[in-house]
Amino acid sequence: MTSAFDVLGIGNAIVDVISRADDGFLAQHGLVKGSMMLIDEERAETLYAAMGPGIEVSGGSCGNTMAGVASFGGKGAYVGKVRDDQLGKVFGHDITAIGVSFDTPRAQAGPSTARCLILVTPDAQRTMNTYLGACTGLGPDDIDPKLVGSAQVTYVEGYLWDAPAAKQAVLKAFDAAHANGRLVSITLSDSFCVNRYRDEFRGLVRNQIDILFGNEAEIKSLYEVETFEEAMAATRREAKIAVLTRSDKGSLVVKGDETWAVPAAPVTKVVDTTGAGDLYASGFLFGFTHGKPLAECARLGGLAAAEVISHVGARPEQALRGLI
Repeated sequence: MTSAFDVLGIGNAIVDVISRADDGFLAQHGLVKGSMMLIDEERAETLYAAMGPGIEVSGGSCGNTMAGVASFGGKGAYVGKVRDDQLGKVFGHDITAIGVSFDTPRAQAGPSTARCLILVTPDAQRTMNTYLGACTGLGPDDIDPKLVGSAQVTYVEGYLWDAPAAKQAVLKAFDAAHANGRLVSITLSDSFCVNRYRDEFRGLVRNQIDILFGNEAEIKSLYEVETFEEAMAATRREAKIAVLTRSDKGSLVVKGDETWAVPAAPVTKVVDTTGAGDLYASGFLFGFTHGKPLAECARLGGLAAAEVISHVGARPEQALRGLI
């Protein structure tokens, strides 16, 4: 079956503000290192005022993944909600400039475009504080079943479960994908997100998801177990295809009784881990939608992750197609 797009991404359309900080700053502002916290507009303004100099770049977990797919030379489309404000224009420009189709109508009223204040500590950990803003306006009306049916895989971020209307939009997209014989994929996003929606995510994995992405902490949280081995065994029983990342230990792909273990790609220096999982997913999905074996998909994911953690920012600085 031919397709207009390799991957359709549905996510929170967010502009990242990235700044360096030390552990003292995190402690002063009551921040948990390595976590993603949802904050309101007032808290966003307070933190932004306290942060050091930063760079603004379009982000959002799924948006980063779609940037990676395009950088590999894949055909991508994106659905996400922004406001008709300055940051909304920045987001729309950035994602279309890299070759991703983005036609979601901008909100004319309501909260401003979402932003994520990312504090990068000297150990390359990132602590994220997200004001969802206009993202929460994403709903079922923004899902075009024809668009969903034109993509080989529809990929979503678990973070969307934080907004009830966005969750309904995702479920509508999943139904449209399967009705058209297409596949759906989700990333668990982070262990805090899993804690909030564990039962729903488990149900999705058993009944709807074709490709599951999660890191070691997320998959252990999903199955409430102490060891990665226990989590992998539980995943094997419930998931069709599970892609499990373990930072410098590489990644594993689990499908039925089969397992493919792929070492991490070498990286000279880890500068900023922001976007590592997002870009891993882009490499895997690019490989998958181009008929590559699962081990090769994982290798491409590792290459993309290694590129993005070698510099500040969650999107590739060099064309990923050159790494294949």
